Amino acid sequence: MVLDLVVIGTAITLGPLHNSAFILLLSARRGVRQGLAFLLSWLANLIVVIACVLLLTGGHPPARHSAPSTAVIAAKLAIGLALVLYGAYRHRRPPRPHGPPRWAARIDNASVFTAAGLAWLLQPWAMVAAGAATATDADLSALSDWLALTGYCLLATLSLIVMEAYVVRAPTAANERLNALRSWLERHQEQLVVALSVLIGLALTARSIAELIS
Repeated sequence: MVLDLVVIGTAITLGPLHNSAFILLLSARRGVRQGLAFLLSWLANLIVVIACVLLLTGGHPPARHSAPSTAVIAAKLAIGLALVLYGAYRHRRPPRPHGPPRWAARIDNASVFTAAGLAWLLQPWAMVAAGAATATDADLSALSDWLALTGYCLLATLSLIVMEAYVVRAPTAANERLNALRSWLERHQEQLVVALSVLIGLALTARSIAELIS
C-alpha cells in the first residue's frame, strides 16, 4: 500500500493542469490569499475522500480474496486501463495550442471561495480514485498506516505547499520563476499529461493483475 500511495501521490502533485492554475492564482493581486484557499481546499478534498473510504471499511482492510477485496482490485484495474487509454487518446489527438484559461482575465477579482472551488474542479479525479481504492488496505490500528495516509495527502499537495511558501518568502523572485515554470508547463502540457497517465495507468494495471492472480 505504501509504495502505491507514494507513486499515486507523486503523480498527483506533478500534474501540470492544477500547477499552472495555481501559479496564475499566485500572480494575482491577492495571490497569497487565493493560493492558500486553493491549497487548503485541495488538501481538504484529499482528506475527505480518504475519510469516506475509511468510514466504509471501518478502518480495517477487507479480507484477502473476499468479494469486497476483489471488487477494489477490479476498480483499480479499471482505473489503470482508463488512464492508459486516456493517455493514448491524448497522444493521438491533434496538438492544440495551450494558453491561460478564460477565467485568468478575471483572476484579480476572484474570491477565495472561487479559488477554493477551482481546486476541486482541477483535481485529477482518476488518480484520486486510485488513491482512495488503495487506501482500503489501510488498518487504522497500525500507526504506520496512519502515517502512510497522512504522507500521501501531503505528498499529493507538495508542489502547492512549496510554491505557496516560496511566494510568501520571496515574492518578487518567486513570481518571475514561477511564471517561467508556468510557460514551460503550458508548452509541455500534452507530453506531461500523456506520460503521467500512461505510467500510472500501467503501474496500476500491472499491480492489479498481480493481486488478482496471486
